[in-house]
Amino acid sequence: MSESSLAEMLRSRGLRLTAQRQLVLQAVLDLGHATPEQVHTAVREVAAGVNITTIYRTLELLERLGLVTHTHLSHGSPTYHTAGEHQHVHLVCRNCGGIDEFDPELIRPLADQLAGQRGFRVDIGHVSLFGVCGSCENGDQG
Repeated sequence: MSESSLAEMLRSRGLRLTAQRQLVLQAVLDLGHATPEQVHTAVREVAAGVNITTIYRTLELLERLGLVTHTHLSHGSPTYHTAGEHQHVHLVCRNCGGIDEFDPELIRPLADQLAGQRGFRVDIGHVSLFGVCGSCENGDQG
């Protein structure tokens, strides 16, 4: 997203484009999948005075605006990525911590079955499957 379109979106909601908001969004874009702590580390490389509370508040705002979304890839902090990305399911390796993605259409039959039988709509963008990746399973140093 360009700086001008981000500024327009914020202005239309009565907000302004601050340096911190721009830096946080850019960090999420650059990192791909990132925890607030990882975003904080990236932002502090450019603006040392930005604290972790500002990062959390900015990520929450960017999510309300539909610019980023989060998922839980561990027991710790949520992991954020841009909302403009295609929806995907996360595969998280419990050994090496690697994250892979796959097309949610692979689990669409399960999601449809849950909707039909239980009236439960799966938010596929938040689905994470935990296990062991092929590299770890095969003993590779991945």
